[in-house]
Amino acid sequence: MVTFSLQASPSDAAGWIELARRAEAAGYDALLAADHPGAVAAPFVALAAAATATSSIGLGSYVSNAGVREPMLLAADVATLDLLSGGRARLGIGAGHTPAEWRAVGRERPDVAGRIRRAVAVIEATRALLDGDEVTVRTADLAVHGARLERPRPVQRRIPLTVGTANSALLRWAGAHADVVGLAGLGRTLPDGHSHEVRWRAAEIEAQLAQVAAGAEGRAEPPELEALVQRVVVTDDAEAAAAETAKKIGLTVAELLATPFVLIGTEDEIVASVAAHRRRWGVTRYVVRAEALDALAPVLPRAAALT
Repeated sequence: MVTFSLQASPSDAAGWIELARRAEAAGYDALLAADHPGAVAAPFVALAAAATATSSIGLGSYVSNAGVREPMLLAADVATLDLLSGGRARLGIGAGHTPAEWRAVGRERPDVAGRIRRAVAVIEATRALLDGDEVTVRTADLAVHGARLERPRPVQRRIPLTVGTANSALLRWAGAHADVVGLAGLGRTLPDGHSHEVRWRAAEIEAQLAQVAAGAEGRAEPPELEALVQRVVVTDDAEAAAAETAKKIGLTVAELLATPFVLIGTEDEIVASVAAHRRRWGVTRYVVRAEALDALAPVLPRAAALT
């Protein structure tokens, strides 16, 4: 089944609660909160508030920065959210890319290899804590001493884990260990510290998926593949709507419309694209921004019914 989740962040209490209710009523699989300390609302506080106004929609961070989050605090946040939501919490985590977030907590951003090592260490420690284990880690990348999450314990036996990345090493690790691999097709961070090169050409997507497949070799059930959609436009002129974005990132319109990272066209065309992405790439999950909530609502039941 193809599912859609909604990524958002609150700007006021009433609007956030209303958004959560609308997302649940529309059939979105999860409400996901971005995690950029200092730039958006604290995700787990926001999600706990959303939990009180909903009953079935999943709730999670998308994605927490392993570089600035500590396993004990992250595990406590996730377990508390799971408790308050009656077992609907999800954990999304990545290696992080924004230099300012490291500096804000008194750290310098490591090189790529250092960020990946820390991400893996943080993910493993956080999962172990959520599973009820005592955790001790003593490395240059992470220090945890005799940590145990005694209370609260999660309601779920195992919190679903999404690893968001485009890094080859982390894609392989996620293929071996994650429940969901979150694909954004984003490459090197640009000098502004926020924007990225894009890796949306077919060969680039195939290379990323090959890393996931290599990591998943031998698993009874490989991870699900999820695309973070950067632009949604419901229109009867997909080529015109895609032209500016395609030019900006150096793709042809056809190349852009063939990626799972944009959904542009009529409702029928978007459903057809979702079906094509599942056949070609194996993508069965999508994350879209809040502004797409209403525009995509009619697509959700049609996508879920795809066979």
